[in-house]
Amino acid sequence: MSEVAKWWTLGLVSVATFMLLLDITVVNTALPAIREDLDASFTDLQWVIDAYALTLAAFVLVAGSLADRLGRRRVFVAGLVIFTISSLVAGFAGDPTTLNVSRAVQGVGGALALIAQEFAPGRKRGTAMGVYGATIGAAVAIGPLIGGALTEGIGWESVFFLNVPIGIAAVGVTYWKVRESRDPDATRIDWAGVGTFSVALFLLVLALLRGNEEGWGSGLIIGLFAGAAGLMVAFLIAESRVREPMLPLGLFKIRSFAGVQIAAFGVSSTMFALFLYLTLYLQNVLGLSPFEAGLRYLPITVTSFFAAAIGGALIGRVPARVVMGVSLGAVGLSLLLMGGISADSEWTTLLPGFIVGGVGVGLLNPVVADTAVSVVSTRQSGMAAGINDTFRQVGVAVGIAVWGAILIGRGSSEIASGLGGGPFGTGDAPRELIEATSAGALPEVLESVPPEFQGLV
Repeated sequence: MSEVAKWWTLGLVSVATFMLLLDITVVNTALPAIREDLDASFTDLQWVIDAYALTLAAFVLVAGSLADRLGRRRVFVAGLVIFTISSLVAGFAGDPTTLNVSRAVQGVGGALALIAQEFAPGRKRGTAMGVYGATIGAAVAIGPLIGGALTEGIGWESVFFLNVPIGIAAVGVTYWKVRESRDPDATRIDWAGVGTFSVALFLLVLALLRGNEEGWGSGLIIGLFAGAAGLMVAFLIAESRVREPMLPLGLFKIRSFAGVQIAAFGVSSTMFALFLYLTLYLQNVLGLSPFEAGLRYLPITVTSFFAAAIGGALIGRVPARVVMGVSLGAVGLSLLLMGGISADSEWTTLLPGFIVGGVGVGLLNPVVADTAVSVVSTRQSGMAAGINDTFRQVGVAVGIAVWGAILIGRGSSEIASGLGGGPFGTGDAPRELIEATSAGALPEVLESVPPEFQGLV
């Protein structure tokens, strides 16, 4: 393959990756509007993100395996088509169930793997992974800004319709510029692994989302956790016995490979999962508009983008474990810096954490993406990239469920989701009550007071 063709491949994969990961964070700032328009519950809002992340995590390993067998370009295009059509359906959704089902189908389409095999080790590989890592960081960080602008200017439906022209263009350019490639020795699909893994993840997340409502000691929740654990054990047994597992357990004997999966899961389950609740906090507690909330993410967007370029340049020059250690330390520090926020805080309380977190995420992404595929053979690159994407998406899905359970357990679900409605969907309730009283509009305002404020009135 010519050098020009390789960069076309990287460009297309980066655009597709940007679109796929953007669809996790771009929806965040649209969630309050979705709640109001579709009369969605707090759990419905969590599923808008988790339905996508779960199916993406469950099927990305199949996509990598299918790509090795049927052809990477063919599977890539098939995923784009599914993703584009389901995005269109999501935009036209008239109820939370339709929206969440279409989001789940989007995740299936988003399960793609097409990158590292086109780039040789060395400086060019580092540059490629720097671009790829910057794409991941920018997609995650800039999503709230794009989502806020679209939601406020056009409507929440536009965050899904945006994917349609991009998807169509990407399919056309893929057939024009990207060559087909496959693993000639690959023959079988591990359906036993797919079934046990995907159902185990679903039961785990469902238990975490329903735990507070049903009771953590209830038979239903205990049964869901037990089912998830049993199926995960069955998955590991299946993977150790089938001839061609979708998750070769032997790869985890490679310490560097296992390390990057832990790192990917760690940053996704903390920083990336918290973006959902930080966005709800900015809008429903601090009273910012969708676009204003999106603007507050610019510091992490800018720092992560430039840090990713630096991270790519460090590949091959600085040991990966050093870069990952510094990166994860920065992410941990950023979470500490963002701790202690309340309804009385200014958004600038989050600023130090955003900047430090942007540096950590930016440095981490290209190193993780490169290490995940550089320690395996070229013919396993699709599978290795898929495993890394799986750990990322599992982290997002589980993280959202865990943080949501903590939030509800602390009695904050009404504030976090804005379910109170009326003027009390923001953090300006006392001010608006005073203004309404002076304007003679108190009776109308009292009708929208949620139960937790009745005693104050």
